[in-house]
Amino acid sequence: MDSTRVAELQQLIGLCKSNPALLHDSSLAFFKDYLQSLGGSVPEKPGLADHDEDEIIESDLELDGEIIDPDDDPPQKMGDPSVEISEERCDAAQLLKSKAMQAVAENNLEEAIDYLTEAILLYPSSAILYAARARVFVKMRKGSAAIRDADTALKINPNSATGYKSRGMAWSLMAQWEAAASDLRLASKLDYDEEIYSILTKAESNVRRIEEHRNKYERLRKEKEARRIQREKHHQSEKSRDPQVEDPNSLAVLRDGEVISTHSSDDWNRN
Repeated sequence: MDSTRVAELQQLIGLCKSNPALLHDSSLAFFKDYLQSLGGSVPEKPGLADHDEDEIIESDLELDGEIIDPDDDPPQKMGDPSVEISEERCDAAQLLKSKAMQAVAENNLEEAIDYLTEAILLYPSSAILYAARARVFVKMRKGSAAIRDADTALKINPNSATGYKSRGMAWSLMAQWEAAASDLRLASKLDYDEEIYSILTKAESNVRRIEEHRNKYERLRKEKEARRIQREKHHQSEKSRDPQVEDPNSLAVLRDGEVISTHSSDDWNRN
C-alpha cells in the first residue's frame, strides 16, 4: 500500500484513539462495523458509560417511629374571630371543654372533638381550646387536622406551649422530623414535660440521621463532579499529547478499501 495512504490510515486511527466518540459519527459507521466484525469493541458514547459507572443511588434511610399518611378529612370547623365574647359564652365554652376532657379520659375521642368544636364556636379567640382539640386529633392520629388547630392556637398565642407540643407531635406522626424537633424544642423551653422529652429525643435522633444521610450523598455528588472534571482534563491532555493528531478538523475515512483524507464535508461529498 502507498506510504501516503498508510500515513492517512494512521492519522484516522490516531484521531479515533484520542477521541473514540468519532466512531459514533454516522460518516464512520462503516469503519465501526468493520472493527466490530473483527471482534473489536467500541466504547459507548461519552457520558453514557461514565454516567452509569458513577450513578449515585441513594440507599433507604432507616428512621425510628411509625409513619402515618396525612389525613384527608375535610377541614374541621373554626370559630369566627370577630365574634364578641360575652361572659355567658365563655362559661359555656369552659363547661364544654370540661365535658371534652372527661370524654378523652373515657377514650371517647370523637365525642371530645364534638364538645371542643362547640366550645370553639362559642369562644373562637381561645388558644387553649384550639390547642386542646389539636391534642385530641393527635391521639386520633390525624396529623393534618392537629396542625391546623395548633397553627391557629399559635396565631392567637405565640407562647402556647401546648400549641407547639401538639404541632410537634403531629409533625412526628407524619415523619416530618426536622419540623417536629423544632416545635418540640420550643415546647420544652416553655413548659417541659416527660412526654415532650421522649418524642423530642426520637425526633432529634432521626434529624441527625437525616443530616448525615444528606451530607453523605452531597459529598458523593461533589466527588462525582470532581471525577467528571478530572476525566475531561485528562482527555484533553491526552488529546494534546498524541503525536498522531495533526489536525483535529481532519478525518481520514475509508472507501472501497482505500484511505481518503477529508478536511471538510465538501471534500467528503466530492469523494
